Amino acid sequence: MKKLTVFLLIFVFTISSAFAVSSPKEQIKKTVDKVIGILKDPKYKGEKKTQQRRAALRTEISKVFDFEEMSKRSLGVYWKDRTPQEKKEFVELYRDLLERYYAGKIESYTDEQIVYTDERIENGRYAEVKTKIITKDKKEIPIDYKLYFNGKEWKVYDVVIEGVSLVSNYRSQFNKIIRTHSYQELVKRMKTKQAEELMREK
Repeated sequence: MKKLTVFLLIFVFTISSAFAVSSPKEQIKKTVDKVIGILKDPKYKGEKKTQQRRAALRTEISKVFDFEEMSKRSLGVYWKDRTPQEKKEFVELYRDLLERYYAGKIESYTDEQIVYTDERIENGRYAEVKTKIITKDKKEIPIDYKLYFNGKEWKVYDVVIEGVSLVSNYRSQFNKIIRTHSYQELVKRMKTKQAEELMREK
């Protein structure tokens, strides 16, 4: 009887946990709502608040983006050749680059309407959430999120803004630099870019 009770408790807990998982659309909407909330918050408005605003935005973005997965996909065949330390360094640099790029794009859309147009799930492992931003002059800007399920929650591994994949776009740039110069040159350029952005935010 005791074994049966334990089994039922485990079964019920497992089922409850499964139902507690947010759908890809819910996961994206929750993050986007928080991001928009930050952009509308008076305490983050203005040029002097750029650093604080970006920090708040990056905190929310990091909760749903899988930067290691995005790094693997963006470096492509060159990822496996990296040492553990190189991988760690690259993920941090790339994370900084992506967060700044995404935050910069989103910052320009403050009072526009966001519409969730479609959600597609493939084999319970991969998903795509299609959204569009409708501007005040009725222009539609598509932003699509590609996600995968890591066993606990849905994580973003790519963002397609106006038809341009962030991962594919950066992979093309990274591969060209590595082929023409070296991986070390790529890291050097990323560090230079990071330093320039930090100076710009001050």
